[in-house]
Amino acid sequence: MATSEKSTKPNLIAIIEAAASQFRGLNPNQPGQWPIVPKAVTWAAATVLVVVAGWFLLLADTQAELDAERAKEPGLKQDYRSKLAQAVNLNELLKQKLRVEEYVTQLEKQLPGKAEMDALLSDINQAGLGRGLQFELFRPGQVVVRDYYAELPISIKVSGRYHDLGAFAADVANLSRIVTLHNMTIATGKDAAGKDGAGGTLTMEATARTYRYLDAGEVEAQKKSAAPKAQPGAKK
Repeated sequence: MATSEKSTKPNLIAIIEAAASQFRGLNPNQPGQWPIVPKAVTWAAATVLVVVAGWFLLLADTQAELDAERAKEPGLKQDYRSKLAQAVNLNELLKQKLRVEEYVTQLEKQLPGKAEMDALLSDINQAGLGRGLQFELFRPGQVVVRDYYAELPISIKVSGRYHDLGAFAADVANLSRIVTLHNMTIATGKDAAGKDGAGGTLTMEATARTYRYLDAGEVEAQKKSAAPKAQPGAKK
């Protein structure tokens, strides 16, 4: 047994020395003439270098893209859950949509057309006269065209008793068409009696605004007038 161990060690040492001797006196300009061991070591080192270089040059960007896509995963899951909830409640959402459309239709019916504006102005005037108010000013202003409706401001100045002015404001609010009062100011008249003027004459100034929907021709004209403004931005 002792003889066997002694014979194995010299063999290993001899092998190592033989392999090491193959690395001595190598000519770097003629690698094809190198012994087998230096060739194998050189090819292994070259393979490792190629793999490492490929990782940093090619796979590093791919890893960054993979990390970016993984970062999107929580947001996509949340979006999926939200859309899944909408899909589950689709019938209820459709019912709500129909209710909203009906409500919008009702509001549109409260907006007069161009042909009905004169009648609406007459209704506002009659609401004041019906309360015994004296109109000192009733002047429609310039029509302001919005995207889908037009707004007409009316400057009014009426005089009368306190309770009649309040009733007039209520009558305007209860008209079948939408009319709103803005910038309302009330001042006492020369013959006002009492601190609140209830026994005398008050003067109220306000801007009444009424609204009407645009007809098909006006909507088309509005779109055409807005189109040139959008084109320069589109080129950018």
